[in-house]
Formats: sequence, C-alpha cells, structure tokens
Amino acid sequence: VQLQASGGGLVQAGGSLRLSCAGSGPTFGSYAVGWFRQAPGKEREFVAAIRWSGGTTHYSDSSGGRFTISRDNAKNMVYLQMNSLKPEDTAVYYCAATASGSFYSGYWGQGTLVTVSS
Repeated sequence: VQLQASGGGLVQAGGSLRLSCAGSGPTFGSYAVGWFRQAPGKEREFVAAIRWSGGTTHYSDSSGGRFTISRDNAKNMVYLQMNSLKPEDTAVYYCAATASGSFYSGYWGQGTLVTVSS
C-alpha cells in the first residue's frame, strides 16, 4: 500500500481545508486509515481515523466537532475536512493505513503542510 497526502496550504484562522489521501493497491479499501499531525517541536499525534467500511470513525479531543474524516473506497481516497481552523492546528499532516489495528506498524504517506495564520 502506498499513500499520497495532499491539500495542505496556508489558511486564515476560522477557515477550512480539505486534505486528501490517495491510496494505491487493490486491497486499500480493506485498510483502516488515519490522519496524524506533527507540529514543530512536538510529537506526532493522532487526529482522526476511519474503519475500512467507513461506518466507524474516531477523533481526537482537539479535532472532534471541527474535523470530519470520510472515505470513498471506489476511488481509493480518504478525506479530512477541517473547519474552524485554529493556529494550533498548524502542522504537517500525514495519512496512514493499517490492516492490523496499529497505525505505527502500518503504511505512511509523506506529509502535507497546513499553516493556519492568526
């Protein structure tokens, strides 16, 4: 499985962005996919995840209510809609996929930078 994240950019506080994660491989639809982020000087943290069926989603406390994760298995795509962005959301965002339940031992894409200005 290979992953390609895109959609990052510069946005003002209160604005929105949609990140995309393109997956390759015929079995991508069977993987759980998550979004993580890493801000400068901080550890990588979990943002949101979605099960392969798309019926179950999980969010961190900081993203729940503002971010929405979704997937389109027909297109091998996972999205992260981010609304009401705050400067503290500034980070490199990564998507990851796992079939085992552990993202840290799964597949990771390169990151996409999100910068939220105040």
